[in-house]
Amino acid sequence: MLAFAQEKFSVSEQLVIEGNVNNRLTFTIKDLSNFPSTAIDSFVIYNHLHERKRALKNVKGALLKDILDKAGISEKNPKLLGEYYFTCVATDGYKVVFSWNEIFNTEVGKGIIVVMEEDGMHAETLPDRIVLLSSKDFSTGRRYIKGLVKIIADRVK
Repeated sequence: MLAFAQEKFSVSEQLVIEGNVNNRLTFTIKDLSNFPSTAIDSFVIYNHLHERKRALKNVKGALLKDILDKAGISEKNPKLLGEYYFTCVATDGYKVVFSWNEIFNTEVGKGIIVVMEEDGMHAETLPDRIVLLSSKDFSTGRRYIKGLVKIIADRVK
């Protein structure tokens, strides 16, 4: 009976980059697989209380900054790039925010990955399809996004 009360999770088959970008882009899982790959041997997901929730093994994927570079930020003044942020949205409405500096100007950016493979399974066969993780976070579950469907670039007003 309880299973009927649960909300059905919708998987993501494509990722849209929009907002203050030079090119609004839509990537399929196959498109995302063509980006240079980064690998993580194992990744533990911790909740906000730093309790272990899940472990991922043999993770491969594209760096978020490489994907965002394709769309290009529509800002000509480099001094203003620090005012930009990216809202990552899942199919269920869950949202996570990263700043431009965080992605492009810190070690954190080297660990923000759009997962294309987990433990030998390609994203097309993973239950959550397109997943985003931030491997350098302490509470990794806070910015672990299942069913990533959209990234919106915007500038602080």
